[in-house]
Amino acid sequence: MGKTTGFMEYDRQSQHERNPSERTKDWEDYTEPLSEEELKKQGARCMDCGVPTCHTGMEIEGATTGCPVYHLIPEWNDLVYRGKWKEALKKEHEKNNFPEFTGMACPAPCEGACVLGINEPPVAIRTVERSIIEKGFEEGWVVPDPPEKRTGKKVAVVGSGPAGLAAADQLNKAGHSVTVYERHDRIGGLLTYGIPEMKLPYSVVERRVNILKEEGIEFVTNTEVGKDLPSSELENSFDAAILCGGATVHRNIPADGRELKGIHYAMDFLHSNTKSLLDSNHEDGNYISAEGKDVIVIGGGDTGTDCLSTSLRHGCKSLTQFDIYTKKGAVRDEVANPWPQWPVIHRVEYGQKEAEAVFGKDPRAYAVMTKKFTGDKNGHVKEVHTIDVETTFDENGHKIRKEIPGTERVWPADLVLLAIGFAGPEQEMVQELGVETEDRTTVKAEYNKFATNVDGIFAAGDMRRGQSLIVWAINEGRGAARECDKYLMGATRLP
Repeated sequence: MGKTTGFMEYDRQSQHERNPSERTKDWEDYTEPLSEEELKKQGARCMDCGVPTCHTGMEIEGATTGCPVYHLIPEWNDLVYRGKWKEALKKEHEKNNFPEFTGMACPAPCEGACVLGINEPPVAIRTVERSIIEKGFEEGWVVPDPPEKRTGKKVAVVGSGPAGLAAADQLNKAGHSVTVYERHDRIGGLLTYGIPEMKLPYSVVERRVNILKEEGIEFVTNTEVGKDLPSSELENSFDAAILCGGATVHRNIPADGRELKGIHYAMDFLHSNTKSLLDSNHEDGNYISAEGKDVIVIGGGDTGTDCLSTSLRHGCKSLTQFDIYTKKGAVRDEVANPWPQWPVIHRVEYGQKEAEAVFGKDPRAYAVMTKKFTGDKNGHVKEVHTIDVETTFDENGHKIRKEIPGTERVWPADLVLLAIGFAGPEQEMVQELGVETEDRTTVKAEYNKFATNVDGIFAAGDMRRGQSLIVWAINEGRGAARECDKYLMGATRLP
């Protein structure tokens, strides 16, 4: 490495954040970039590890550790330290089609596996990753690079989230003619309509999509396969198809009063907000508003945090986030949660920081389970009834929720947002195609082969593996493209 003692000389510095109280007044990116000098120091913190576990993605105890796209992290950290940005960009793109997406919205399992993280704050990998690609766009280094010749093969990709875009990009590089079908009016899937504007601006998605268009990929919006386009067209009009439709069936809460007005799935809330914002700056009113309301967010993950941040920008009256688990410790349990597992620790994310700045306290209530909803005479929710719970696991790893008597509480609520994840993919298209599924309805296709039981049809991303990370979706899209290319041509040069 260029600075072998950098990790001893420099402290960790991740992306700067705008003032929490001020940024809730707009929908702009909540972060601010580091200076080049600061970034060089962050690159210099990367150790000359004997075994750099940061770039080897794997799952340990059900959690991802390391980078699933096998990013060449030590190499581009060193290049940034030495000021060789263009070379760093080339290294970044070798393994990741869209480092701007992961650099802005990935939880960075690479940092959890950083060797420096054993006893010091890990290298700010995601910050450096994002800075490299932004430098590339600023300098005009990221330009369309269409294939020199076409193979004559046609491939359909269903879904334009990170898995679909990665598959399309790779197949196009191989020279195939690729058509991507998206049921919504904008490309990007949950990148566009599931992640709020201040966390991943649509302009970031759009600039990459425009490059893909110039490289020859055809995008067809407002077209749902199985509804607007017969599923049979995938087999009749294309030589192969890759299903990347995501896992969009919401998990629900089977509690009394669930049918009351004012209780919404988080994705319906986030989708309508972003669409109205992009369409009319909210002037059309076609969104679920939290303005002046007591808001309860049920779910302690990233989507719940995005709901917090969005509700604050609407001008909610109060804000509470239920987390079914107890509050984590400030440092990892070295016995139960040793390195390089993803550190299970207490984190304060951007939405919680904003809520604390506006309301004076962290919005989370821990170890809380919803028992029922009650409403007013108009059938609109007005209260959420909860009880505290203790979560344990049996010998087979199954969760056991034990209610704690005497901990019942009633919370005022005008708007309840369910952010408890997804059960799997929608089934209509899958059934029409005759594609086999696993028990939890995900498409049955072996990892690293991605082929379904139907000849010429592959599956990747959340549709195959279930709800997961952006970086896993990119991994799977690339892998499915490789296997699809091999199916079409008998061999492949795709990584």
